[in-house]
Amino acid sequence: MIIQGFKTSAVAAGIKPGGALDLALIWSQTPAVAAAVFTQNAFMAAPLVVCKKHLQETGHRVRALLVNSGNANAATGDAGMQAAQQCAELLAREVGCEPKEILVASTGVIGRTLPVDRIRASIPSLVSGLLPTNIELLAQGIMTTDTVPKIASVEVSGAEIAGVAKGAGMIHPDMATMLSFVMTDAAVPHAELDNALRYAVHRSFNSITVDGDTSTNDTVLLLASGASGVRMRSVQKEFEKALRGVCQSLAEQIVADGEGVQHVIHLRIEQAKDRAEALRVARAISHSLLVKTAWAGADPNWGRILAAVGRSGVRVNPNRVTIFIGAQKVCSASTACVFDERAAHEELSKAESRVIVQLGRGRARLDFLTTDLTTDYVRINADYST
Repeated sequence: MIIQGFKTSAVAAGIKPGGALDLALIWSQTPAVAAAVFTQNAFMAAPLVVCKKHLQETGHRVRALLVNSGNANAATGDAGMQAAQQCAELLAREVGCEPKEILVASTGVIGRTLPVDRIRASIPSLVSGLLPTNIELLAQGIMTTDTVPKIASVEVSGAEIAGVAKGAGMIHPDMATMLSFVMTDAAVPHAELDNALRYAVHRSFNSITVDGDTSTNDTVLLLASGASGVRMRSVQKEFEKALRGVCQSLAEQIVADGEGVQHVIHLRIEQAKDRAEALRVARAISHSLLVKTAWAGADPNWGRILAAVGRSGVRVNPNRVTIFIGAQKVCSASTACVFDERAAHEELSKAESRVIVQLGRGRARLDFLTTDLTTDYVRINADYST
């Protein structure tokens, strides 16, 4: 998989124990146009602050992205800001560009000092290992509790789009996801690139959840090298659709690899007044511990879903709400329907199952991806930092 104009690499810098890959690099042979969305968490990690500053200073032109896993460099005060900036300076010195042309990203444990010395020592081998076909290493180098690397790609009108993502826990994106980096060799002006990314993110990463927690480090970055010569304006609709498809694939891979997840739920909200209302209901259902644990046991306990809808803040009419589990209508007008409980249980027992909630308020519809909540999730996160 080659995206013209880009090279990538990854090395084990010793940030994570056991010799795992934990430092990754995307290098653009010429300044790439960049668009990005970041977390809305008030405790924004230091690398995100540095990225926003550098993007503003360069007019959204980027030569490289340096990513580390195993340490979030979040809630680290002035020292964290200095560490993020220093990493940009170290890489810039190695590759021969301005520090402001370097973006940095981090993921891992919050509140720990970033080991800049280990990163400094690893940058030469990281740069010397750059290859145009190393996207698989890139995906591995940004993993934390992920069990598999996450990669998606598509060809559109002679241009390529390819991306990687990481994320398994602390997944409730708000303007982004844990980390996702997408490259294209299409030629795209910044305004159009930014609009395309925000639309794609809104319809993909912002329509998933695992545990309802928005990270301090959430970042989605889209880089366009223009090396293919394909101009997006000539294939704008096709490009936007293809970009959304890449982001949707990565979002689905994140949910499927969620911490302790045994069941992925395709939740559809129908008959809402607008998409915002549907999203509010979807999140209320998806964040209910009672609902998620019922899904873990494949228990068709529709009453828990109904209760979540009722506390969502949307002024539903109880006499108009209908709930389906698979093909089984389990509830209508706030009362139980006659349905095959065994069939509903079998639907929820699948690795992927469908739940539909009709609000009876309008014509808007939303597809949302969520999960169950298992004891494995508790075990993973009880021991995460120790």
